[in-house]
Amino acid sequence: MNKITFRNTLPLIFAGERDLQSDIWLQDFSLEKGNNYLIEANSGTGKSSLCSYIYGYRDDYSGDIIFNNVNIRRFKARHWDKVRNTEISLLFQELCLFPELTAFENVLLKNNLTRYKENRQIHEMFDLLGIGNKKDSLVEKMSWGQQQRVALIRCLCQPFDFLVLDEPISHLDDENASIAAVLLQREASQQGAGIIATSIGKELPLEYTKTFAL
Repeated sequence: MNKITFRNTLPLIFAGERDLQSDIWLQDFSLEKGNNYLIEANSGTGKSSLCSYIYGYRDDYSGDIIFNNVNIRRFKARHWDKVRNTEISLLFQELCLFPELTAFENVLLKNNLTRYKENRQIHEMFDLLGIGNKKDSLVEKMSWGQQQRVALIRCLCQPFDFLVLDEPISHLDDENASIAAVLLQREASQQGAGIIATSIGKELPLEYTKTFAL
């Protein structure tokens, strides 16, 4: 996938709202593979809704979202499986880890499906992000910042054209946020992929092609 296009898109919950000021809602624009985009938002402006629309598990919006030249409303479940396995990787704001499994087991759940990373590469990412000693810890025993790094590793265990990151460093200090940014940019650049990152005040430290105010 090379391009994600929005045409007059708006969450249904905002229908009829007056004086809506947004660079995204009710606008026509495209996000292109290989570029980095920052979406700055206040709470309640539809940030996580936007991510869920791109990932295809919600469709409560008006207007159109188009992947390359195809409206995503035409996609069947099988097509979405392909998109989520090979074209779009998503870091959920809620992380969506399994608390009863270890950090490493959570990552392997995805990598066993994709076979994208070798185990040594996964170990290297754990070490790089400073949680190499937490691989065998139950997620429920880990801090939120540690869990956030586990979820980052998991979302890199697949091929993608776009990496969608919903508040990826909200619980990381500046040093760990910078380390995470280096890893994410490295992985995206290796695939020629684009990064779409959201923020409500703490932004992933990358060079951005464009910043949108949601």
